Order: sequence, then structure tokens, then C-alpha cells
Amino acid sequence: MTPPSMTAPAGASERAVALTSAQAEHRFLLLTATRWFPVGLVFGLTVLLPLERGFTLAQVGLLLSIQGFVVLVLELPTGGLADVLGRRPLLIVSGVIAVASTGLILFAQQFWMFALAMILQGVFRALDSGPLEAWYVDAMHVDAAHAPNENNSEERHSIERGLSRASVTLGAAIASGALLGGVVVAWHPFGEWSALALPFAVTMVLYAAHTVLLGVLVKEPQRRSRRPRSTRGLGSVTDALRRAPRTILLGVRALRGSPVLLCLVLVEVFWSVAMIAFETLTPVQLADQLGGEDAAAAVFGPADAAAWALFAAGAMLAAVVSTRFGVARTAMAARVLNGLFVVAMGVAAGPVGLLIGYGLAYLSHGSAGPMHSALLHREATPANRALVLSMNSMVSGGAYSLGLLVLTPLAGATSPGLALVVAGAFSVLGVFLYLPARRRELQWQAASLG
Repeated sequence: MTPPSMTAPAGASERAVALTSAQAEHRFLLLTATRWFPVGLVFGLTVLLPLERGFTLAQVGLLLSIQGFVVLVLELPTGGLADVLGRRPLLIVSGVIAVASTGLILFAQQFWMFALAMILQGVFRALDSGPLEAWYVDAMHVDAAHAPNENNSEERHSIERGLSRASVTLGAAIASGALLGGVVVAWHPFGEWSALALPFAVTMVLYAAHTVLLGVLVKEPQRRSRRPRSTRGLGSVTDALRRAPRTILLGVRALRGSPVLLCLVLVEVFWSVAMIAFETLTPVQLADQLGGEDAAAAVFGPADAAAWALFAAGAMLAAVVSTRFGVARTAMAARVLNGLFVVAMGVAAGPVGLLIGYGLAYLSHGSAGPMHSALLHREATPANRALVLSMNSMVSGGAYSLGLLVLTPLAGATSPGLALVVAGAFSVLGVFLYLPARRRELQWQAASLG
């Protein structure tokens, strides 16, 4: 049984800020692009920069795991805050922290500086994961409430289409950023700086611009408050903090009460291990094969751009395939293929084979993302939507961090190739956790036909 909604009904305040479905989708796609384009600029460089500055692979794994553990601790509290305080405030704060953490990475030389930067990155990710997508889905529901001729099936398909388009946009944004990042590294206009540093400086500026756009474009109804208008502001934040634990408890109860949702969230344990392989270990293996971090970064930029273009193609392909075979079955196929492609990366000989496998892994990664999100949203309500996404992200971040503590020492002691094979084989097992969602989908299909 899902918890009751804690948001206001579609009344005057909602109509005042209500967007049409097209407007909500356009804003969602634009903000998705500005959020992820900076990520593409420094994708892979977060691993290569500390390696260039003298850290070992095990130390880099430890640094990256710090970010994940921070996300693990903060995901549920920040998800609860997003559901009671609003999506917009958390998104704006996350943008400010993104600027600060990127600047710290740019100038970090000691381990503690990188560690502090990773802590801030974890806070940024915890605040950022979920609220934008939750805002979009809520906006679509509000518009549907004002369009009485739209049935639930059409509304669900519209949301799933928007999520798929967002994945396409995300892939295209990171691909464009990665291509520019590779060009910037190869250009290297400032000889006194490391070639890997300038992309981080550009990323700071882009995160600042994204934060401004969040303030302008994200509009949502006011949360109901018993306080008089004159006492709102800091008081509303305090009230939200007071109510957040109850929201968290409702979310945890929803997880415990829904085997489908629980299994969907646990898929992230297996998915995250595969992500370590193609996000963290690929640039390391490429640096080994090409003889240095600068050479790897220059090659990895264009290769990463191609991979994220394939990610976008995978998202478009999934949107088409799912209309015929179902969302759950499409997610299952993508999970299996992603793990197998990671295994292929581990056994491939030379950089060409590695990068071909890398691109195929991102093709299936892009197919899996919007299908997984669509299945999560089917199990969520407006009262806990951001919290459900936060729980999903929390498990992902925790599994990613623990996996780093295993796979990076394994790669250092043996080879990155062996670590890739182990990660990919383990990841395939996550397909079985989609079976409850598939059964639920079959029940819906039978009910609609009956």
C-alpha cells in the first residue's frame, strides 16, 4: 500500500505555476543538458588527474568511494527534504556546492584536499539526485489533472517518453562535453598548468550557469504550511527538517511493503559494479596501454564522446523497443547485454578492442536507464517520488563505493582486464531482480485488455 500524498491537491497554487506537458518536458530536457554537459568535460579526468599528481590507483579508488559513502548517508534525508521543502531549493543549493567542489578539485594537491572535494561532490550528488526528475513527473501529473480527456495509460506513456528523451539528451550532452574536453586537453594552451586542469575550470563556469537556470525555470506549487506568511523562510526550512524523518519513514515503509520496488532498488547493486568497470577502470587501462595519463585523456575524450552518443542512441532504441516488448523486458535485456559487453572489454586485446567494448557498454547502459526510471516511477507517488529516487541512488552510491574498494585493489594487484571481467559477470545477475516488475507489467496489460 502506497503512502498518501503529502502535497497539496491540484488547486489554485498549482494552477498558478502549472506548465503544459510540452513546457515541462522542454524545461526538463534543457536543464538535463546543462546539468550533464559539464560532467562530460571532466569525465574520466577525475580518475586521471589524481593519478597524474602522484596518487596510486588504490588511493584514487578510496577517494572516489568517499563520495559514494557521503551519498549513501545523505540520500534519504535530502530526498525527504525534497518531498516536503520542494525540489527547487535543493537543486539550487546543489548547484552552488557543485561549483565549490569542482574548484577544490582543480587546485587539490594533497590527499585531504581531494578527500574534501569528494565529500562536497557527494553532498552535491545527494541533493541533485532525484529532485529534477521528480519535479518533471509531478508537473506532468498536474497537467494531466487539468486535462480530463487524458487517461492514465496515455499519461504514463508521455512520462516514459519524456524520461527516454531526457536520457537521449543526457547522452548527447555528455558526449558533446567529452569531445570538447578532449579538444581542450589536446590544445593545452597554458603550459604552466597541467593539460588536465583547464576542463575543470570551464566546468566551474558551466555549473554556475546551470544553477542560474534552475532558479529561473524550475517552478512548483508552494508546499502547504500552517505557519503565517510572515514566519516563513527559515521557519519553513526548520519545519521541513522536522517533517523529513516522517517522510523518510514513509519511504522506507513503501520499500518494505512493495517487493517490486525493493527488487528494482536492489538492481543498482549489480548495475553499479558494471559502472565502476566502464567509468573508472577504462581510463586506467587506456593509460597503461598508451603510456601515460595525458595521452589517455586526449584519446579518451573523443572515445567518451562516441560512447555517450551511443548512450543516447540506446535510450532512443529502448523507447521504441519497449512499446512492443514492454518496459520490464527491455530493461532486462539491457542489463544482460551491459554486463556481457563489460566482460568483452576485459578480454579484448589492445585499445581498439577496449574502446569498441566501451561504446557497446554505453549503448546498453543508455537503454537501461530510462526503462529503470520508468519502472521506479510506476511504484512511486507524488508524496515520495523524490525519496524513491533517492533510495535508488543511495543503494547505487553505496554499492559503487564498496565495489571501488574491491575492484581497484584487484586491478592494481592483477590487471584492469581481470577486474572488468569480474565486474561484468557479477552485473549480469541483476537481471533476475527485474522479474517482479515484469510480472506486475503483465498484470497491468491483462487488466487493460480485460
